[in-house]
Amino acid sequence: MQRYVIYHRVSTEDQGRSGLGLAAQERDVELFLERFAPRPHAVIATFREVQSGADNDRPELEAALDLVRRTPGCELLVAKLDRLSRRVAFIAALMEDRRVRLRVATMPGADPFQLHLFAALAEQERGFISARTKAALTQAKARGVQLGGLRDATARRNTAVQAQTRERDARLGSMISALRLQGHTLEAIAAQLNATGIRAPRGGLWHKGTIGRVLRRLEEANQLQRKSVP
Repeated sequence: MQRYVIYHRVSTEDQGRSGLGLAAQERDVELFLERFAPRPHAVIATFREVQSGADNDRPELEAALDLVRRTPGCELLVAKLDRLSRRVAFIAALMEDRRVRLRVATMPGADPFQLHLFAALAEQERGFISARTKAALTQAKARGVQLGGLRDATARRNTAVQAQTRERDARLGSMISALRLQGHTLEAIAAQLNATGIRAPRGGLWHKGTIGRVLRRLEEANQLQRKSVP
């Protein structure tokens, strides 16, 4: 029989945000158990924690992992990948532990390789948003105080943000291509990206057409690169 240990995590700021609160996580897990879990199955314990996803010192998570390691045929079940941790290094280390099997309710078919890719991209996405926000705040503070002297600094910040955008798009395209080569449909890739919280290039949700456009742009870029090679 398949056994599950459920782990929920919320932080103080998550409590009032849609999709991140405890009730939303419980709904995602219940849906997984109803539609995707093998039958028969059993939930042997549920652990809840109120703590930041950047803090790897979490006693409830350690207790959940210890129970998974001691229980044959058991998986750690979380609603979303970032409920486990927001640090890709932590997730990668956990996946190397052969005594722990991980299941993400909103990505029921994802294997460890895919989960690692999504964790890495989500971490990069947070870094990109942070850099963009800091640049915007700096510009807002300086606006109206100085003009000429800030143009060079603004240009440098814009160049840095553009470079981060290109790097993000390249990694995103590579990840989508890898999933496509594994046989995943465009709809399935879009669903997994949305479940992970990774936004489409314009900030919205992913759809079949959005995935297709990313793949076409990646192919066009590869063709240009091949033509430029003597």
